[in-house]
Amino acid sequence: MDEKITRLINSISQVFIEDEPVCENCILALISGLHVLIEDFPGVGKTTLARAIAEASGLDFGRIQFTPDILPGDVLGMNMWISGKNDFVFREGQLHHQIIIADELNRASPRTQSAFLEAMQEERITVDGVTHLLPTPFFVIATQNPENYSGTFPLPEAQLDRFGISLSINYPNIDSEVRILNTFSESNLIKAEKITSADEIISIRESVRKISVSQKIFYFIAEMVSKSRSRTDVKLGLSPRSSLHLLYASQGRAFMEGRDFVIPEDVIYAAPIVLPHRLVLSPDARFSGITPKKIISEIVSSVKIPTGL
Repeated sequence: MDEKITRLINSISQVFIEDEPVCENCILALISGLHVLIEDFPGVGKTTLARAIAEASGLDFGRIQFTPDILPGDVLGMNMWISGKNDFVFREGQLHHQIIIADELNRASPRTQSAFLEAMQEERITVDGVTHLLPTPFFVIATQNPENYSGTFPLPEAQLDRFGISLSINYPNIDSEVRILNTFSESNLIKAEKITSADEIISIRESVRKISVSQKIFYFIAEMVSKSRSRTDVKLGLSPRSSLHLLYASQGRAFMEGRDFVIPEDVIYAAPIVLPHRLVLSPDARFSGITPKKIISEIVSSVKIPTGL
């Protein structure tokens, strides 16, 4: 694995103790320019993870705690009348940081959730007809409570589709929980070692986009996405944005592995974390207990792996 990426992951892992490759997949998202959605139980370390990523990568960090009464202006910012200047002045909202953790995003009303759409897609916001650029690199880690939790508003399909990667942290095993107790027994202010800077992350992202991709890989990705649109157990298949996000994540994976070209294994690795959260299943499929991850697994297995790259 790339030496600097390894150091980043190791630095984060000193603060966020995990059983699964959560740190690795979050760094994959960061260098690929993809936002992350985490659905999990409260108290499993989502904010700790996001803060550690910001510290290790040298990026500015902000946290937004969503509640049903939070307004779009609280998130985006608003124009305020300043009597001394006899004019309106734009005051930035909570979104104006390089790394944002949007905690319990699905507790916000649909009106406030929609404030993220332009920001996540174009890294800018529009307030009263005026466009404001967001800090770069811009990276969102959003968390959502399970749907059966009280006080939640389901994220719309258009917003889910803007998240490049979706993952779960899950409860730690006993050994990991003991490590957590040992690590934080004296202080909960432990910081990750700074490994990179904002300029370095931007440079890495540019390098990721230059990773070579053959036409066979393009067809490999396109066939996966296309198969999701013709299944009877899928109500809403994968979008062209899904194809792009799968491509970007595959390039990011190749970079992390120290290659300057994408191989099918990169796509196969990325598919289970990039694609499932975008699928909308048919009522019969949901009733039968079929999951989006199972469908994506079947699709990936059914597509012929290209050779001779």
